[in-house]
Amino acid sequence: MPSTASFSNFKVLTFDVVGTLIDFETGVLNAVRRISGKSLAELSDDQIFAAYKRGRDLHPERSSEVMFHVYRHLAKELGLPADDSSCDVFQLAVLRWPPFTDSSEALKRLRTKFRLVAMTNADRVALSCYAHALGNPFDDTVCADDTGVAKPNPEFFAYNKGRQSAFGYKQADILHVAQSQYHDIGIARTLGYKVCWIERRQGMAGFGGTPAVEKLTEPDFHFPTMKAFADAAVGAAA
Repeated sequence: MPSTASFSNFKVLTFDVVGTLIDFETGVLNAVRRISGKSLAELSDDQIFAAYKRGRDLHPERSSEVMFHVYRHLAKELGLPADDSSCDVFQLAVLRWPPFTDSSEALKRLRTKFRLVAMTNADRVALSCYAHALGNPFDDTVCADDTGVAKPNPEFFAYNKGRQSAFGYKQADILHVAQSQYHDIGIARTLGYKVCWIERRQGMAGFGGTPAVEKLTEPDFHFPTMKAFADAAVGAAA
């Protein structure tokens, strides 16, 4: 368990949003199953995630615009309805991906002790939807529309570092909190940040809807949920 002193060193928590605070995997699975009518026995989660990731690789642009095409790729690959109406349903569902059940309350508690900053590959339209669903907890936000690049590009972190420095915060003041080893934990650790891994898929096989990594990066802090993180960090900062 982290010590009280270790959390009290931080003033800013930067958060990955999609996958850490927003349950995009459930959102993707629910939308595909609703559109296709396919049960888990007929179409596995892993099949859906694999096709989704390949579609996203082909269409990495703004999520509020291109998920129409991501779904069409997924649907054609899996033999599902790929008409415009089905693609529209998936695109709209992306903006309604649900928060994890513990996200909003944890963020509310954490905001009493830390500056909260969203750092997301989502675009500004999608981020506004997610922030609203989370109770608008962020003191500042950085998204792909701002940076012009997506994590794990180091330039994304450099942009935020400069932005937070304008408010008087140093890199040493920041703890980066995320689920994705690929997009966040590995690169943030390489760049010298302290990192907290929220392992949303703890006890589950594979990497789900997130790209795999060859080797896991050992985080400075490690929790299975945002609630567990908030219990430790807020108590430590009290």
